[in-house]
Amino acid sequence: MTRPPIQLSGEAGRMDRYIRAVEEAGGRPIPGYAPAPRPDCLGLVLCGGGDLDPALFGQEDRGSHPPDPVRDRAELALVRAFLAQGRPILGICRGMQVLSVCLGGSLQQDLGADRVPLHQGPEDVFHPIRTAPGSLLAALMGPAPLVNSAHHQGVDRPGEGLLPSAWAPDGTLEALEHCARPALGVQFHPERLPGGAGGALFRWLVRACGPAGQAASPAAIC
Repeated sequence: MTRPPIQLSGEAGRMDRYIRAVEEAGGRPIPGYAPAPRPDCLGLVLCGGGDLDPALFGQEDRGSHPPDPVRDRAELALVRAFLAQGRPILGICRGMQVLSVCLGGSLQQDLGADRVPLHQGPEDVFHPIRTAPGSLLAALMGPAPLVNSAHHQGVDRPGEGLLPSAWAPDGTLEALEHCARPALGVQFHPERLPGGAGGALFRWLVRACGPAGQAASPAAIC
């Protein structure tokens, strides 16, 4: 069976777990830092990382860490290219935020002292989430999976065509799904969930690269 090529965009030297997760799901990872869209790649993983430039969603700096403009521009271009072609996208942590901003959404630049402890610590912070009934994420992980957080920002206003499909106990958005395209964003890190619990998301991505890929589109909650 041919392994579909999957493009990965992330921080140089910090993509090993994403690469392994794609390989274990049956894909052929093609990683790069700020890569240009590759027409030969059938799917895209946007890896975690630093904060987006707040100017990209019409805000001044209100607690963002210094951005990486080269990566920001490259990943927005990747999202536009893959969405235009209907090729599947899995956005993880920063990647979910990139997906939303690309479609006109905004971010909360700092979750605040009350909410950050549930989402950021010296190591991953684990907490349950509530998934939307009928959503792709509910089908992949169930109604109340335990996930891991490592972020101080979150999606505020989802981008056009994106519907919320999971929430943390404090109301922070944990997943977004596109109504018309096979695009899924999650705020947690499935590539490092214990016991391979996040593998279902990568297997979805690989399946969505096949001839019946559109059938794997998360449109059930629209």
